[in-house]
Amino acid sequence: MTDFRIRIAIIDFGMGNLHSVRKAFEAVAPRAEIVVTADRNEIAEADRVVFPGVGAIRDCMAGIIDGGFDQAVKKAINEKPVFGVCVGMQALMTRSEENGGVDCLDIFPGQVRHFVKNQVDQDGSRIKVPHMGWNQIRQMVDHPMWRGIPQGERFYFVHSYFVEAPSEITAATCHYGSDFAAAIASGNLFAVQFHPEKSHTAGLQLIKNFVNWRGE
Repeated sequence: MTDFRIRIAIIDFGMGNLHSVRKAFEAVAPRAEIVVTADRNEIAEADRVVFPGVGAIRDCMAGIIDGGFDQAVKKAINEKPVFGVCVGMQALMTRSEENGGVDCLDIFPGQVRHFVKNQVDQDGSRIKVPHMGWNQIRQMVDHPMWRGIPQGERFYFVHSYFVEAPSEITAATCHYGSDFAAAIASGNLFAVQFHPEKSHTAGLQLIKNFVNWRGE
């Protein structure tokens, strides 16, 4: 059972669908203290940290750097469970092709690539960009965050860029034209490209697993 004393900080750097993320956490952890915050002290004092993001990577990185959240995220990853979501996952990589090329936080090695237009999928159909809708993921590691989530479960994606990550940190893959990293995991960090807050039962289970995960 979730400890009611747990405090979860959802980082607000100006680029995230924070209302729906907060509502999803409140649904699975009604006794936890959940704060949406741009206060680095609150982030430092939290038991769990959520690092969401939507929109263009250039704007996201500007918000992250200008607010000093780059150091806050790096510090949190060393100390407590951190959950990256969508662009929050992309921002952890070395560099993104978006906006003509943008340096990211370089916490983990990896590149953010654009889906190739007019690429043909396995069934012979041309893929559409952005990748939008439900798609299956393949779990690549046995991780506490996958507890109660069967292999091949479907999650909701909305993105035009994808993470190309080393196999040693790839926690799940998804196929859309080609395989890409749907989730990464390393130490206290677990991050996903899809939107768990929009993924119904499976998404809520993933969020519940994060609330109960102690990291490492």
